[in-house]
Amino acid sequence: MTSLAAKIEAVLFVATKPMTVKQLANVCNVVVDDAAGAVEEITALRNGDSSGVHLVEGEEGVMLVTNPAFAETVANLAKEDIEPELTRPSLETLTIVAYRGPITKPEIETIRGVNCSLILRNLMMRGLVDEREDVIKLQPVYNLTNDAMRYLGLHTVQELPDYAELHGNAKIDKLLAALASTDAV
Repeated sequence: MTSLAAKIEAVLFVATKPMTVKQLANVCNVVVDDAAGAVEEITALRNGDSSGVHLVEGEEGVMLVTNPAFAETVANLAKEDIEPELTRPSLETLTIVAYRGPITKPEIETIRGVNCSLILRNLMMRGLVDEREDVIKLQPVYNLTNDAMRYLGLHTVQELPDYAELHGNAKIDKLLAALASTDAV
C-alpha cells in the first residue's frame, strides 16, 4: 500500500461520515487525481472476502465499513457496546451536549480537555446525540435527541437541573470564546 493510500485509509477510519475524494485530497494536501488513485488502491486491497473492512463509495462520498459477511458478528459487538451503562466520560460528554448544545466537537473537547470522537460516535449510535451541519460555525454541531430527552423524562432541555446557570456559565463562555479567537487567527 502506498503512503498516500495508508493516510487516506487512516482518515477514513476515524471519519464519522462519508468523505468525498476532494475532501480527502484537501486533508492529505494532494491533487484530487492522486487521492482518487489511492481510493482505488484501498478498494482493490480491502474489498475482498479476506478483509474485515471494505471501502464503500456512494453519492455522499467514500467510507470504510465492515465486511458485509461479518454483519452478524459486528451486530453482536454493537449490541454488547450499546447495552452496558454509559461510562463516566460518556456521561460527561452527554451532559456537556445537554447543557451547552448545539455545540461543536472542538468546544466539547475544550471543556473536557480530551478527544471526544469515539464517545460522540458511541452516543450517536445509542441515539442519544445527533449531529448536524451548522452553516454559521461551518462544522458539525451536536444536540440531544428526542429519544435522549424522552429517556431522561424531559420535555425540553430547560427542565434540566440548574440549566439556566450552566447553559450560560460565564467561565465556560470565556473558555469557548478563547477557543473561537484562536480558530479565527
